[in-house]
Amino acid sequence: MRNALLTFSILLLVGALVALAGSQGGATLGGFPVFGLVVALAFLIQWLAFIPAYLFQTEKFYDLTGSLTYLSITLIAVFFSDGADARALLLAALVIVWALRLGTFLFRRIRKAGKDDRFDEIKPSFIRFLNAWTIQALWVTFTASAALIGITTAARKDLDLFALIGFLVWLTGFSIEVIADAQKSRFNADPANRGKFIRTGLWSRSRHPNYFGEILLWVGVLIITLPVLHGWQWIALISPLFVAFLLTRVSGIPLLEKKADARWGEQPEYEEYKKFDNVIFSYSCHCEERFLRRSNLLASQETASLCSQ
Repeated sequence: MRNALLTFSILLLVGALVALAGSQGGATLGGFPVFGLVVALAFLIQWLAFIPAYLFQTEKFYDLTGSLTYLSITLIAVFFSDGADARALLLAALVIVWALRLGTFLFRRIRKAGKDDRFDEIKPSFIRFLNAWTIQALWVTFTASAALIGITTAARKDLDLFALIGFLVWLTGFSIEVIADAQKSRFNADPANRGKFIRTGLWSRSRHPNYFGEILLWVGVLIITLPVLHGWQWIALISPLFVAFLLTRVSGIPLLEKKADARWGEQPEYEEYKKFDNVIFSYSCHCEERFLRRSNLLASQETASLCSQ
């Protein structure tokens, strides 16, 4: 209990510090910074959603609430930021499109699965389950910080090369994520693939191409925001860094890799797949495999040549 309460306090403190830093030089509403207000709203939405979730012991609308939070705070940030320009509207559009797509995908997945076993142990505990929702508020804050700062800042600049490059990077990442999710959904829907792991399409290049796309699209958002950042607003750099850290070190890849190892770890094909495939991205695992096989062949030929001398 003590550790859970300490965690809750730390989460609030970190959220407050990000809100304070990102609010510098930004739009205000009634004397309060708009950026700080939308960060506070992100936490409030999670806590309100937590109440029925705890009472009914369900996590089924956890991911959906996260997506709705992105939509809500982004729209509010645009509406209450004076003189929202083309850059701000572009950032808002990218976040909204991403949130709608991901929220729909995750909600369908949880409805099909029936539950998310990550919450089995913590749901009965009020403070631990509350922390899970508070963490989501901080996740939304960190992830969307670059876009929200770019939307609420008082510094305005016309669309430029940064905006174009950032948009193209975002589009590339978004496309990779959408295609990877669609490929895996089709694979899992085929009864012939029951009990198998996917290693076709983008999944032949990476064990987690959807995560690669996710990281890339938030890098694109940051690039669009760069020209209008100043002072403490550079806290926006935390956006793609946090996404990358979360997915590769905390709740993304580590959990999925552990499950995959438990399910397919004894299968030679899976071990082969792990050996020749990158966790996030590989230019071509097939080329690497051919190179290694060729190296082994050359080594064998050289050994045979020496033995014959």
